[in-house]
Amino acid sequence: MHDSTITERFARPAPVPTPSPAGFDLPRIERAVREILCAIGEDPARDGIRDTPRRVAKAYAEVFAGLHQTAEDHLGRVFEQKCDELITVTGIGFHSMCEHHLLPFFGKAHVAYLPQAGRVVGLSKLARTVEVFAKRPQLQERLTEQVADALMEHLDPAGCVVMVEAEHLCMKMRGVKTADSMMTTFVRRGVFRADEARGDRAMALVRDLAAKTRC
Repeated sequence: MHDSTITERFARPAPVPTPSPAGFDLPRIERAVREILCAIGEDPARDGIRDTPRRVAKAYAEVFAGLHQTAEDHLGRVFEQKCDELITVTGIGFHSMCEHHLLPFFGKAHVAYLPQAGRVVGLSKLARTVEVFAKRPQLQERLTEQVADALMEHLDPAGCVVMVEAEHLCMKMRGVKTADSMMTTFVRRGVFRADEARGDRAMALVRDLAAKTRC
């Protein structure tokens, strides 16, 4: 048996290209990650990180999937159910990426809405809606507003309240390095914005329920 034949038998197989999800150019992401590794002084051919560009590309397709989704995908189907009391879902876990440094921030979203005309939505759809907006380069302030605006647009409730609590690695890993910092944002819409007292009561309820999810 010739040496060339032995080499062919035991050579590392060529990687099989991973199909790019709609809207993502995985090979381009891989090239960019490889360039970053070179720029920080790493060897992209080193065994430990040889496959890192491919892994990062696949991870980015998942982490930023919300760029190619809409809230209507989840809030477009409503149910007719007589209900005139506040509906709340608290403790919705999420992960997002700060658009300033492309470092993660993560935490919990708490959502409440007051149905009108009997229009309600499955509870899991509220969590999916948070996910749609979280899986994008984001700011927490914008994320909070986008969730509230989507509820108002697609469910046409009398009003809604959204509260988001998150830890930001761009503050924990770099810069001021505040290990225990937590950011909280609030948005109120509809009757909860027009009627300050009513909005305060709704916010207090959401805060109380959110506190229980931390216990």
